[in-house]
Amino acid sequence: MLLTSDAEIKTLNRTFRHKNKATDVLSFPAAEEVFDEHAGDLAISLETAASQAENFGHSLSDEVRVLMLHGLLHLSGMDHETDNGEMAAREAELRVKLKLPATLIERVNRPLKSTKTKSVPKTKSVRGRRA
Repeated sequence: MLLTSDAEIKTLNRTFRHKNKATDVLSFPAAEEVFDEHAGDLAISLETAASQAENFGHSLSDEVRVLMLHGLLHLSGMDHETDNGEMAAREAELRVKLKLPATLIERVNRPLKSTKTKSVPKTKSVRGRRA
């Protein structure tokens, strides 16, 4: 896992997803030939995570855990943009078990705690859903 800056994650997002903006978490699934041994890698922007933690009223540590959960579900092949709510349900179930604050998918439609207007970026695996 790479814990990085907004500038570096923006570069990764531009390079691999052709989106010229920072995001909170990117998932990089492993190649099929090593998937049994290594699911892939995550990159998390600590700058964005800190801002989101403040906006949602929880610790940076909890925010990184939320982002890790979200990214790991993408590495398992789930994709909330195409799966009719399956990833959201699994993320919510695991959030409760792990005693985490609201997950990324849950809070997309929930207002921020503070009056800041920074939006919550969408996250996605850089290579899309695994078959």
